[in-house]
Amino acid sequence: MEVKKLLLTALISCGVVTGMYAQQKVKSSGADARALKKAERREKINQLIKQEEEGALIYQKQGAFGFKFNTDGWGMFYEHGKYKTITTTNLWWMELGEHKHPKEEKVPTLSASQGFLIISSYIYGKRNNFYDFKLGFGQQKLIGSKGNKNGVAVTAIYGGGFSAGLLKPYYIEIQNPSTGKREEIKYDNNDSLFLDPTIILGKGGLTKGFNEIKFVPGFHARAAMRFDYGRYNEILSALEVGVNAEYYTQSMPILLLNKDKKFFFNAYIALVFGKRK
Repeated sequence: MEVKKLLLTALISCGVVTGMYAQQKVKSSGADARALKKAERREKINQLIKQEEEGALIYQKQGAFGFKFNTDGWGMFYEHGKYKTITTTNLWWMELGEHKHPKEEKVPTLSASQGFLIISSYIYGKRNNFYDFKLGFGQQKLIGSKGNKNGVAVTAIYGGGFSAGLLKPYYIEIQNPSTGKREEIKYDNNDSLFLDPTIILGKGGLTKGFNEIKFVPGFHARAAMRFDYGRYNEILSALEVGVNAEYYTQSMPILLLNKDKKFFFNAYIALVFGKRK
């Protein structure tokens, strides 16, 4: 009987010791795994710091706003980028702008109303304001790193996407010779009134015509060089120089007495500001 008790006690003791050993081993393995992860994370951070000190643009994503001065108008855009490799970033952007005809010319006018002189201006023969909205996708490629935090990073940007041409009728204010009343009119195959400079008083109201906008689908492509002069890599401050091409599914009538076209090409310079994370 005593032998059985001794054997039972020995077995229990062995089990306890084995359990404690196994538990200690599991804890040790968990601690080793956490330590390994910390070491790997520390090494990755050290590499990123080293690359940033060498002038590389290190980030996971970026967001930026820009304003463009085009050879045929203006534009403003928002851009979002996601880091792919040390030299490549995937981009998408939204842009709103306006195209102006190269022969547009403002004509000053002077009229009297209720005893006051009104100075105004209008664009002779302008049929529509041509706005465009773009949604594009592309890539940004690092060509030259900053070299140091006070340097300039040079990147190439290319891509393209969809365009929405928006034609808003252009209104002018006239003194109707038949009725003697002031009226706001748009071009409606009525050259005798719309193109008679002797009765034009100025342009129509600022919001006039927005409820008559016509949509025309199209496509666009963009290529540019960006010079990022931001002092710190997390801040995006850049000057961008590029070209833009657009093609629409129908001719876009902007200015009367001139040929309408479907294809538009311009060069631009843009100021870009944003952040990287």
